[in-house]
Amino acid sequence: MNLEREETPVTETESSGAADAPGAQRSLVDDIEDLVNDARTYFDAELTYQKTRASFVGACIKRAISMGLAALLVATFAVIGLTIGLIIALTPHLTAWGATAVVVGVMLLGAFLLVRGAASAWKQMMAAIQEDSEEEG
Repeated sequence: MNLEREETPVTETESSGAADAPGAQRSLVDDIEDLVNDARTYFDAELTYQKTRASFVGACIKRAISMGLAALLVATFAVIGLTIGLIIALTPHLTAWGATAVVVGVMLLGAFLLVRGAASAWKQMMAAIQEDSEEEG
Protein backbone atom coordinates (compact mmCIF):
# COMPACT_ATOMS: atom_id res chain seq x y z
CA MET A 1 0.00 0.00 0.00
CA ASN A 2 1.49 3.28 -1.12
CA LEU A 3 0.69 6.22 1.20
CA GLU A 4 2.46 8.83 -0.85
CA ARG A 5 0.27 11.00 -2.96
CA GLU A 6 1.31 12.05 -6.35
CA GLU A 7 0.90 15.79 -6.83
CA THR A 8 -0.15 17.08 -10.17
CA PRO A 9 0.80 20.57 -11.25
CA VAL A 10 -2.02 23.09 -11.01
CA THR A 11 -2.53 25.19 -14.06
CA GLU A 12 -3.21 28.90 -13.92
CA THR A 13 -6.87 28.47 -14.80
CA GLU A 14 -7.34 25.99 -11.98
CA SER A 15 -5.56 28.14 -9.37
CA SER A 16 -7.41 31.38 -10.03
CA GLY A 17 -10.43 30.37 -7.96
CA ALA A 18 -8.63 28.34 -5.30
CA ALA A 19 -5.61 30.40 -4.35
CA ASP A 20 -6.26 29.92 -0.65
CA ALA A 21 -6.86 26.19 -0.80
CA PRO A 22 -4.17 23.99 0.75
CA GLY A 23 -1.58 22.90 -1.75
CA ALA A 24 -2.61 25.53 -4.30
CA GLN A 25 0.09 27.47 -6.02
CA ARG A 26 0.18 31.22 -5.72
CA SER A 27 1.55 33.48 -8.35
CA LEU A 28 4.17 36.15 -7.74
CA VAL A 29 1.67 38.80 -8.81
CA ASP A 30 -0.76 37.67 -6.09
CA ASP A 31 1.99 37.81 -3.48
CA ILE A 32 3.03 41.31 -4.56
CA GLU A 33 -0.60 42.49 -4.52
CA ASP A 34 -1.00 41.09 -0.99
CA LEU A 35 2.24 42.78 0.06
CA VAL A 36 1.10 46.11 -1.36
CA ASN A 37 -2.28 45.78 0.37
CA ASP A 38 -0.61 44.88 3.65
CA ALA A 39 1.78 47.83 3.30
CA ARG A 40 -1.13 50.16 2.54
CA THR A 41 -3.02 48.87 5.60
CA TYR A 42 0.06 49.27 7.80
CA PHE A 43 0.64 52.79 6.47
CA ASP A 44 -2.97 53.81 7.14
CA ALA A 45 -2.84 52.37 10.65
CA GLU A 46 0.48 54.09 11.38
CA LEU A 47 -0.80 57.40 10.01
CA THR A 48 -3.92 57.18 12.16
CA TYR A 49 -1.80 56.32 15.21
CA GLN A 50 0.55 59.25 14.64
CA LYS A 51 -2.37 61.66 14.13
CA THR A 52 -3.92 60.49 17.38
CA ARG A 53 -0.58 60.77 19.14
CA ALA A 54 -0.01 64.31 17.82
CA SER A 55 -3.50 65.32 18.91
CA PHE A 56 -2.85 63.94 22.39
CA VAL A 57 0.50 65.73 22.66
CA GLY A 58 -1.10 68.98 21.47
CA ALA A 59 -3.79 68.70 24.12
CA CYS A 60 -1.16 68.00 26.79
CA ILE A 61 0.91 70.99 25.69
CA LYS A 62 -2.14 73.27 25.83
CA ARG A 63 -2.97 71.98 29.29
CA ALA A 64 0.61 72.39 30.53
CA ILE A 65 0.83 75.95 29.20
CA SER A 66 -2.51 76.94 30.74
CA MET A 67 -1.56 75.38 34.09
CA GLY A 68 1.83 77.10 33.98
CA LEU A 69 0.25 80.48 33.25
CA ALA A 70 -2.26 79.97 36.06
CA ALA A 71 0.58 79.07 38.43
CA LEU A 72 2.49 82.18 37.35
CA LEU A 73 -0.58 84.31 38.00
CA VAL A 74 -1.11 82.81 41.48
CA ALA A 75 2.60 83.23 42.29
CA THR A 76 2.42 86.88 41.18
CA PHE A 77 -0.54 87.47 43.48
CA ALA A 78 1.37 85.76 46.31
CA VAL A 79 4.39 88.02 45.80
CA ILE A 80 2.12 91.08 45.75
CA GLY A 81 0.49 89.91 48.97
CA LEU A 82 3.87 89.27 50.55
CA THR A 83 5.07 92.71 49.51
CA ILE A 84 2.04 94.44 50.99
CA GLY A 85 2.28 92.32 54.13
CA LEU A 86 5.95 93.17 54.61
CA ILE A 87 5.27 96.86 54.17
CA ILE A 88 2.43 96.72 56.71
CA ALA A 89 4.53 94.67 59.15
CA LEU A 90 7.57 96.96 58.90
CA THR A 91 5.62 100.24 59.02
CA PRO A 92 5.59 100.50 62.86
CA HIS A 93 9.38 100.05 62.92
CA LEU A 94 10.49 102.08 59.88
CA THR A 95 7.53 104.35 59.03
CA ALA A 96 5.44 103.74 55.90
CA TRP A 97 8.00 105.27 53.52
CA GLY A 98 10.92 103.48 55.14
CA ALA A 99 9.16 100.10 55.02
CA THR A 100 8.23 100.66 51.38
CA ALA A 101 11.82 101.65 50.52
CA VAL A 102 13.29 98.58 52.26
CA VAL A 103 10.85 96.11 50.66
CA VAL A 104 11.18 97.62 47.18
CA GLY A 105 14.97 97.84 47.54
CA VAL A 106 15.26 94.15 48.50
CA MET A 107 12.99 93.17 45.59
CA LEU A 108 15.01 95.28 43.14
CA LEU A 109 18.24 93.71 44.44
CA GLY A 110 16.74 90.25 43.86
CA ALA A 111 15.65 91.25 40.35
CA PHE A 112 19.13 92.62 39.61
CA LEU A 113 20.75 89.35 40.72
CA LEU A 114 18.34 87.35 38.56
CA VAL A 115 19.11 89.54 35.53
CA ARG A 116 22.86 89.07 36.08
CA GLY A 117 22.36 85.30 36.28
CA ALA A 118 20.33 85.35 33.06
CA ALA A 119 23.01 87.45 31.32
CA SER A 120 25.70 85.03 32.44
CA ALA A 121 23.73 82.06 31.12
CA TRP A 122 23.18 83.92 27.82
CA LYS A 123 26.90 84.63 27.47
CA GLN A 124 27.77 80.99 28.12
CA MET A 125 25.25 79.87 25.52
CA MET A 126 26.56 82.36 22.94
CA ALA A 127 30.14 81.28 23.62
CA ALA A 128 29.18 77.64 23.05
CA ILE A 129 27.43 78.54 19.80
CA GLN A 130 30.43 80.54 18.58
CA GLU A 131 32.79 77.67 19.40
CA ASP A 132 30.61 75.30 17.35
CA SER A 133 30.52 77.68 14.39
CA GLU A 134 34.31 78.19 14.53
CA GLU A 135 34.89 74.42 14.53
CA GLU A 136 32.65 74.00 11.48
CA GLY A 137 34.26 76.86 9.56
